Amino acid sequence: MTIFSYMNDPASMLLMVGIRLLVILTILPVHEFAHAWAAKKMGDNTALMSGRLTLNPFAHLDVFGAIFLFLFGFGWAKPVPINPRNFTNYKKGIGLTAAAGPLSNLICAAAAILVYRIVGNIPVTADSNAVTLMVYVMMALYYFASINISLAVFNLIPIAPLDGSKVLGSILPAKFNFYMYKYQRYIYIGFLVLLFTGLLDRPMSWLIDLFYNLINLLFFWVDPIMRAIF
Repeated sequence: MTIFSYMNDPASMLLMVGIRLLVILTILPVHEFAHAWAAKKMGDNTALMSGRLTLNPFAHLDVFGAIFLFLFGFGWAKPVPINPRNFTNYKKGIGLTAAAGPLSNLICAAAAILVYRIVGNIPVTADSNAVTLMVYVMMALYYFASINISLAVFNLIPIAPLDGSKVLGSILPAKFNFYMYKYQRYIYIGFLVLLFTGLLDRPMSWLIDLFYNLINLLFFWVDPIMRAIF
């Protein structure tokens, strides 16, 4: 959702501004760090030598990508430079390095969902301030998890230059990669049309909900443990 969707609810607007700034300053750097770390593990030190094997947000910041994320809920950082020729295994290196970024977002989302489940089972008094605080904490955790999943799902779309194209290309035959490269410009234009006309909103929302529910299922054990404690 765009940041303007919250104009009629100042509290939610302020919360969303804070969360999106947090994502820009923490989660995008984690995403790019994961790419750099995976590349190094696969034998390529290009990102390390370029100063990108770091969690410093300003090393990864792309101004337009940050603005898009802040305004529309999806965006990007500066791509981590890699040299696939340095990988010990070319195709495996490309695939794992590309997958590392979205995977880091899913891990962050899982951590937020776990805390959400724990917090949701903590009893609160009838004091209105305590209840309000609890509501906003849970909203923040939910939004944080959802934005992480959104970034993962968006980046896994198999269209260049998104990570999904490299993941898919690493497991499919060279002939497929040739045709993807040959028609890359037209595929990308078609993708942008679908994106900005909103035709991708419904399938993207379905996938985001699916990932959220699947991750949430992993923490089925939290509720009975918290009930036993409290």
